[in-house]
Amino acid sequence: MKSNIHPAYFSDATVTCSSCGNRFITGSTKKDFHVDVCSSCHPFYTGDHRLLDVKGRVDTFQKKIEQAKKYQALNTSKKDKAKKEQKTGKTLRELLNEV
Repeated sequence: MKSNIHPAYFSDATVTCSSCGNRFITGSTKKDFHVDVCSSCHPFYTGDHRLLDVKGRVDTFQKKIEQAKKYQALNTSKKDKAKKEQKTGKTLRELLNEV
């Protein structure tokens, strides 16, 4: 086995949470850690789940659906008019008179 290729291991590495200030000791290749959220302040582990504004999300979704239906209604009426104009082309008599 090669020597001097492995990083130094610290058995007393200190981890500090920047949210709650909690400190604990663990083993690592770094001496000190600073983490954003730890197990004592994370909502999943503490049971302190934050509720989302579901009603607001549903309302915005319903508004988007209504706008999409209005947009579709406008576009289909325009497309229908264009199709009618294409289908009601000139008669043979009109085409012969143009020549």
